[in-house]
Amino acid sequence: MAIEFRFPALPQSTTMNLAILGLGLTFIVTSLFYFILSQKQRTVLFTRFNIPRRRTSGATTPPRAFTPDQKGPNFAPTSDYKDVFPPSRRASLANINSIPPKVKRRLSIQTGVSPTSPTVLSPIAPLSTPLDECATPTYTPTEFSNEDILALGDFPDYAKLSGVPLPQAYPEFDINRAIPRPYRPFRWAYHQTMSLTKLEPDWWLELENTYAQRIAERKSLQAKYGKMVLDYLPGSELACKEIMEMALQFLCARYPHYFRLSDDKTTFHNGILKNETKIKEMHPLHVLLENVPEDFAVMLRNPDNGFYYLRAGVLCSALGWNLSTKLGLQLHEIHAPIPDYKEKMQFSMDRFVPPFPLLPITPEASSSPQPTLPLLSTNTRSRYFSKMPTDRPIQRGSWGLEIDTPLFMPPGDPHEAYREKQLASLPLSRCHLRVDWQTLRRLPLSAAIIFNFKALFTPIEKFRHEPYVPALCLEILRKGKKELMAYKNTWHVEHVVVPALERFVAEQREKGVVEEGWEVRTLEEAPWFPGWEEMWHREQGF
Repeated sequence: MAIEFRFPALPQSTTMNLAILGLGLTFIVTSLFYFILSQKQRTVLFTRFNIPRRRTSGATTPPRAFTPDQKGPNFAPTSDYKDVFPPSRRASLANINSIPPKVKRRLSIQTGVSPTSPTVLSPIAPLSTPLDECATPTYTPTEFSNEDILALGDFPDYAKLSGVPLPQAYPEFDINRAIPRPYRPFRWAYHQTMSLTKLEPDWWLELENTYAQRIAERKSLQAKYGKMVLDYLPGSELACKEIMEMALQFLCARYPHYFRLSDDKTTFHNGILKNETKIKEMHPLHVLLENVPEDFAVMLRNPDNGFYYLRAGVLCSALGWNLSTKLGLQLHEIHAPIPDYKEKMQFSMDRFVPPFPLLPITPEASSSPQPTLPLLSTNTRSRYFSKMPTDRPIQRGSWGLEIDTPLFMPPGDPHEAYREKQLASLPLSRCHLRVDWQTLRRLPLSAAIIFNFKALFTPIEKFRHEPYVPALCLEILRKGKKELMAYKNTWHVEHVVVPALERFVAEQREKGVVEEGWEVRTLEEAPWFPGWEEMWHREQGF
């Protein structure tokens, strides 16, 4: 038998009260959700009733950078820049004498016109398609068409195309005695600037007496590691050819007694190595590998979003990473941690991606005991990349301390073991300053962004005769923020370097080289030191 439950009927007045109560609860719940989701309403209510609340940041400074043991925000871009372009350089074609007048008329190249912001001519070349395979006309972000580039031919006048002059000839230069300029990019106390300077056109590619040794070492590294140090993706063909031609043009102009191009521009004669390179018979990056002891990373614009991607490179000076782990990545992705790599061994990525205005400030850019370092947003970096002109290349330097002179150190390299302990028997003669002198420029034709850097090694013993340098370096090692110095990996040599610097400082004070009571600070001559040029010329003998 079914059991039936019956409840007594409620009075009419009670039913009405419950209905009103239900409506009231619905209003309260709805208002609560609106209150939670609306910051504006919270602010009004808190202000009206004088309720204390968590303060909303009013800071206009960018978010802070994070040391390696901290997790930062997601730096992925929040907008795209597909409608933002660098200044056009197409008008410079009018000044290129190698293009016949009738070809200029056919290509609608006007004379007497200055480079301008882009109109923009379209279609823009795809990221992964060689320009010579695109329909005619197809344009680069600086508004050169594939027809224009074909008319220019090989080794055009890049000084006119880019707005950056060729270097002055350096006839006194002797490769057997040449030493690099004494870069000492030490700063104290650090103020939140990036130590950027305008690129000196005469010193873009600087050779020294280790030239032949470095070329041989880099070729050996490429033979051993292959695509870990040299590789390229489709669509990078024009940029690779362009940077190769610009580099060879520079060498021929700066050191004409050592380098020259054949009349038909197909053979590069190297008087230092006493050989010749058949330019058409190898990839442009291999031409660079054979003749230029510096690293080049090629970043290209993706027309789908306006962001820049690493598409090619010859990189033989990386510490703790390699090209194969970064090729094809967007700029913000290049900063992602290297999987399975010991945290303490994560050398600063600014050895590869220098902290120009478009990149985060990293510990490599600072030596001071600042609690945190500024970080430019991905959007700010991308905006800088998008608008960077061809005629404003820049330079800066980063530094670290090394045992011996390791050039390339991929994860797992035996040299890493030196960083895990302080060798009791380590002599000062094995301790070196490593400076990565870095430049950043946009190429005129492809509009590629080129990161270029070279590793320079100086024995710490040389600081003894450099005014103020021992005191400046010592101050950084003693008082630099612990986390930042750990990130720079100086600990493994400090037990030898610090006592040596203390002796050098005392000697310089006793001799009056450094005045008593001098307050340690960034030198006015930075990245050099007082009297550096005379000393440098004297050491070279020219």
